[in-house]
Amino acid sequence: MTRSGNNASLDTTGAARWSRAELEDAFLGYQRTVEKAKRTGDWNLFADMFTEDAAYIEHAYGTFHGREEIRPWIVRTMGRFPGTHMTAFPALWYTIDEQRGWVICEIDNPMCDPGDGSTHGASNLTILHYAGDGLWSCEEDVYNPMKFLEMARKWCRAAESAGALPDEAGRWLAAVGA
Repeated sequence: MTRSGNNASLDTTGAARWSRAELEDAFLGYQRTVEKAKRTGDWNLFADMFTEDAAYIEHAYGTFHGREEIRPWIVRTMGRFPGTHMTAFPALWYTIDEQRGWVICEIDNPMCDPGDGSTHGASNLTILHYAGDGLWSCEEDVYNPMKFLEMARKWCRAAESAGALPDEAGRWLAAVGA
């Protein structure tokens, strides 16, 4: 039974629906899928981790309803700058709420070397609602969009100074204001 309002996943006895071990395994699968999507550039893999009726709450882009709304957004977003220049998306820490079936974590978003050896990145909090069978019914990413914007601008400036600014990043910088 799912209680409306807080998305708690409890069975009819009030016990947690999924074991901690299943939630740990599902989150490990999530992390592996993100790694594979980044490595291959196939972000459809990411969308396939969600239920058909999932919600993806993204504070800068809005809420996407259903796997097939999530898919074009994630493919487009990760297929262009700055997503294309993020090297990985490791969880810096996570916690599991067994009663709700949630995994809450901090995800790092490091950028590749802009050509001068400097490091650039920003993190976000991610709240995942587990749906069973390795699928997620909701993801919410919580972060400060201005922090990400400034980080990407600094990366562009460093790449430009190093003579390594890709055309795509230069166009992005011009569009968002240098």
